[in-house]
Amino acid sequence: MDSLIKIAQEFYIGEINDKVLYTELANLISDKELKENILKIAKTEEKHANFWQKFIISRGGHLPKEKIDRKKLFLLKFLSKFLNPIIFIYLAELGEDSAVKKYYDFYKNAGLTEYERSSLKNIITDEIEHETYFLNQAENLGLSNVRDLILGMNDGLVEILGAVAGLTAVYTTNPQIIGISGIVVGLAGALSMGIGAYLSVKSQKQINTHINERNEILLNTNIEKSYELFEEKLKEDNIPQEAIKEIINVLREKKANLSSIFIKEIEENEIKSGLLTGFSYLLGTVFPITPFFIFSNSYYALTASFFLALLVLSIVGVFVALFSGISIKRKVLEMIIASLSAAAISFSFGKILQHFFNVEI
Repeated sequence: MDSLIKIAQEFYIGEINDKVLYTELANLISDKELKENILKIAKTEEKHANFWQKFIISRGGHLPKEKIDRKKLFLLKFLSKFLNPIIFIYLAELGEDSAVKKYYDFYKNAGLTEYERSSLKNIITDEIEHETYFLNQAENLGLSNVRDLILGMNDGLVEILGAVAGLTAVYTTNPQIIGISGIVVGLAGALSMGIGAYLSVKSQKQINTHINERNEILLNTNIEKSYELFEEKLKEDNIPQEAIKEIINVLREKKANLSSIFIKEIEENEIKSGLLTGFSYLLGTVFPITPFFIFSNSYYALTASFFLALLVLSIVGVFVALFSGISIKRKVLEMIIASLSAAAISFSFGKILQHFFNVEI
């Protein structure tokens, strides 16, 4: 019983924090309709907090003192000057353990009454709707562009960090050569990544266009065949046979057009994708290369490059974790270890080559 109350107290504090956060978010938004929607979400979170309050008291627990997450509020207000607050809220929600998963675990394992189960079902539904709403709003505001920029920058940083580490083992007394070599490698990598992204998107668009043309011809010449294809699709999705028959019969009676199912929308721009990928990769190369134009000793420059890379990787790791909805600490540590391991291997390989070829510049 005590464990249930303790978990419920955490849920209560979480809902109170969400209510305050969404209220503050609404105050930062000028769009009237969006502002009203966010305030509605804040009211819903308050309703959830009231449920947990009643749950705690009804089971003999004490209501915990409200702990407002001032750090998150500060970040919201600060980052809203540079990043749309909707995107920040979505990323912040992903960065924590999903409330939906926590509630579902509580729903499955706790000895709840029927009323409590019913109320918790509604809360879970609300939370899923909120996550979906913020995702849709964030995507409309360019979340995918932010995500691509961060991931592309990470690729450039990691690859060039490994390259300059390997070159440092050879060019021990000439850091500028390492810096210049890093620029050349980085530029080549950015062009390769950008052109690769351009060709990939363009090829996929061509494939989708061909599929759409074929499906459009099919829908216009043999509507019955489209129902058969849709029936096969439903079977692949493990829909019960009886339900499939009922769905197909209704579609046939209404002579429904299934173009929205079989004709895919083509929205991605190959030029934009190529430029964004190349630019983000090039941006990532700046951090490990810069120290080699500042220090006169290659090893000092490499040390500075490592520390700068650690800082940027930590920031990138936070964003990657937020986008992925996983533990921030684990992701940051994973990225740092992987990147520094690659740099260490590259440096060792450079030392081996230096030894065999007896080269030191």
